[in-house]
Amino acid sequence: MPHEPARALSPETQLVHGGGVDASTGAVVPPLHASTTFARGGDYELIGDFIYARYGSPTARLVEDLVAGLDGGVDALVFSSGLAAFTALFETVETGQHIVAPAIMYHGGQDWLRRISERRGIGLTLFDGTDREGPAKAVRPGQTAVVWIESPVNPTWDVIDIRESADAAHAAGAILTVDSTVAPPVTTKPIEFGADLVFHSATKYLNGHSDLMAGILVTAREDDRWAELHTVRTLQGAASSAFDAWLLLRGIKTLALRFERASSTAMKIARELQSHPAVVSVLYPGLETHPSHEIASRQMTGGFGGMVSLLLEGTFDTARAMATRTRLFLPATSLGGVESLIEHRASVEGPRSRVPPNLVRLSVGLESPEDLLDDLRQALDG
Repeated sequence: MPHEPARALSPETQLVHGGGVDASTGAVVPPLHASTTFARGGDYELIGDFIYARYGSPTARLVEDLVAGLDGGVDALVFSSGLAAFTALFETVETGQHIVAPAIMYHGGQDWLRRISERRGIGLTLFDGTDREGPAKAVRPGQTAVVWIESPVNPTWDVIDIRESADAAHAAGAILTVDSTVAPPVTTKPIEFGADLVFHSATKYLNGHSDLMAGILVTAREDDRWAELHTVRTLQGAASSAFDAWLLLRGIKTLALRFERASSTAMKIARELQSHPAVVSVLYPGLETHPSHEIASRQMTGGFGGMVSLLLEGTFDTARAMATRTRLFLPATSLGGVESLIEHRASVEGPRSRVPPNLVRLSVGLESPEDLLDDLRQALDG
């Protein structure tokens, strides 16, 4: 009698065993294939599946297979940075078409959307991420090509309903792409809620060690747009290097543990600082008082992540000064690493920023929760 099929492996197990055992040597750590070019045989046919590193590499392919499986997609592409993946997607949007995105989102991505809107005749509508009907109001049936959402939204951590956004996009004949950078597949799988593409700045939680740059797109289906994305990545020379892909494959193995620890510490910090006299409001979707908590509870089933924002008493200058007084939280841009970071976001985004001037963003790392709380209290008391 044949064995029953094994149940699907949990994300924690998939992460640890991603890349598998090297078939040629038995190595339990996948090898790094640093070659930029690949030889042909006597009939001038390629010996393997690869031709040149600009098209992809064996090491990058291991990452792509792993992340596609984690997200429930059919394929993935790894890029040299998150912004490289972002711009490749919007290279597939044609003049005369239309894009929908949140008014508050990663500022580098929004700068690019404004640029192509102004220079290439592409429509752009930015919607209020706190309005559940925002995507539905913003789409233009027959013209909108891509609806882009972040969920949660950086740095206010409003949680946009993925399924409702997918319905709005599809009703208009568009695709939905979800930036799931701060909600990796150990907590959210946007494809299960109807997303067509998932985006990760793999520099952040997927890698988790602040030592490489990479971006990933995962697709729910292989279609003409996906084929075009392969072409764009090749022609732009935006494929990840083999070394960065190898580091990413190593870093991602601990994603589940890192995300769980960051989530639990962030929840503790968020609860404790709600009562601090220098704090007007704590923005964290795990708090029951957060306006998007109900949506977050449905979409983020493996934890609410390590990203917390504080709205402080005072002005732009007050908040910026507080971000320089911490001793463990490092004043630096980025998120999702093992070290805790603090950032006055409006200063970083510049004059076009719509982020509240009194907002300070925290990326909670893996240090002792009590040490981090003590650090924040002394900075706030100052």
